[in-house]
Amino acid sequence: MDHLFTPWRYAYVTRPREEGCVLCRLAGSEPSEDQGTFVVHRAQRNFIVLNIYPYNTGHLMIVPRLHVDRLAALPPDSLQEMFSLAVRAEAVLEEVYRPEGINLGMNLGRCAGAGIEDHIHLHLVPRWAADTNFITVAGRTRVLPEDLAETWRKLRGRF
Repeated sequence: MDHLFTPWRYAYVTRPREEGCVLCRLAGSEPSEDQGTFVVHRAQRNFIVLNIYPYNTGHLMIVPRLHVDRLAALPPDSLQEMFSLAVRAEAVLEEVYRPEGINLGMNLGRCAGAGIEDHIHLHLVPRWAADTNFITVAGRTRVLPEDLAETWRKLRGRF
């Protein structure tokens, strides 16, 4: 069995937790703050935000405005909008970054890998054949060719 080690995320998973839910704070933030918070799109029931600890450039999260920890707790209209946004995000990522694949996923619960376990969110991670190399594994350093501000600028107007 192959393993994917992500030592660059250690600082994230061991940091002290902030009070309250960071995703709820983003949901309640003003659109004028979107550039600083990396929110790339706001829909009626969900929003799309860049992951600030990305696995790859273009790593997006689709987040419901409702604070729920399970898919079953999300109303059908919110769930439908979430996956409609996933279809749109797939097209945008393909247009802007031309990935060779895209991982979609959710981590429900701490032992499933959820860094924010009480507020579900759907990850979209663009992938390329050579996106993990010796620097990542041996050097414990993730090499991203673009900063978050540039990624935000590229994606913001595409939704």
